Amino acid sequence: MYQSFKDFLQDELDGIREAGLYKNERIIVSPQEAVIRLKDGRQVLNFCANNYLGLSNHPALIEAAGNALRERGYGMSSVRFICGTQDLHKDLEAAIARFFGTEDTILYAACFDANGGVFEPLLGEEDAIISDALNHASIIDGVRLCKAQRYRYANADMDDLEKQLQAAQAQRYRLIVTDGVFSMDGNVAPLDRIYALANQYNAMVMVDESHSAGVVGATGKGVTEQYNLRGKIEIITGTLGKAFGGAIGGFTTGKKEIIQLLRQRSRPYLFSNSLPPMVVAAGIRAFQLMEASTLLQDKLHQNTAYFIERMGQSGFDIKPTQSAICAVMLYDARLAQEMAAKLLDEGIYVTGFYYPVVPQGKARIRVQVSAGHEKEHLDSCIAAFAKIGKELKVIPA
Repeated sequence: MYQSFKDFLQDELDGIREAGLYKNERIIVSPQEAVIRLKDGRQVLNFCANNYLGLSNHPALIEAAGNALRERGYGMSSVRFICGTQDLHKDLEAAIARFFGTEDTILYAACFDANGGVFEPLLGEEDAIISDALNHASIIDGVRLCKAQRYRYANADMDDLEKQLQAAQAQRYRLIVTDGVFSMDGNVAPLDRIYALANQYNAMVMVDESHSAGVVGATGKGVTEQYNLRGKIEIITGTLGKAFGGAIGGFTTGKKEIIQLLRQRSRPYLFSNSLPPMVVAAGIRAFQLMEASTLLQDKLHQNTAYFIERMGQSGFDIKPTQSAICAVMLYDARLAQEMAAKLLDEGIYVTGFYYPVVPQGKARIRVQVSAGHEKEHLDSCIAAFAKIGKELKVIPA
């Protein structure tokens, strides 16, 4: 049978290539930081990592991971409830809860697992999930695993959310689910208005802070800080793979009873190895650094504001953003790939995003600013965009 299936797969791959949607991976041979080295020997500026605070190669995190590797070993070889829990895991869970102002935290191998494992243990067919249309794929997949009734509202559209809440009043429990920052556009969810509607229509709220924690809010504590809602949101999910060191690992933090039930019934938690001690120790150190000073968050906010202003002055179409994600809209998939390739020749590492990662006709280059970038890095990136943008007639010459 495989021969016919192979032919089918090859046709699918050929179609992806012909549509200009094939994704090629470029190989890095250096640590993840503002300046990276590629396998072909080129040294380039990286503007597409989720390394928002520049912690992915921070000496303090490397030291913490190295100490844990020597003292606690390489891996746990177990799930949490058998013999996979060290004091380090509990310390990191407590640090995350302190950071977000929540009651308890549960760790996962990734935020994809956190979102995949949160809905099914908590909600049944008598309940309702009301989800933003642009929520991350992990939320969408998690919702699919749950038998709750599904409602969807247009991105950040509070009128539509209210309509869906009204329609969901027949259900027992209602949970509104939203990204904190939408990863492809960079816009922040209007959590204050979501929270108000939740109170009005007797619903709970869940926020994925993956792209907002460490980034949004006066001290980088995410959208709950930005809207003065710390401790008031029932469920928060997030990742250690972005602002908090960029390795691996996810979490759900929130009301203690919710976390307790997830420990008993969440399948990705019960059936996946616990996080390696070195990752956990580095995660603890990342939260310590953030609690001790806001210098990194402040620098990130300054860098982002500068980049957006200068790119706008150059004539680029950038979606409105309150985060460190700057979506440079190009609309055409082939153009996005061509521009990204030409920018790499100019020493700027960015990636074109196109269908199915974003809707058809909404291709863009997603630029991600970091506290690890210096002003000269930003100026080099802006100059390269201007040069290639004019060459490809994206902006006026």
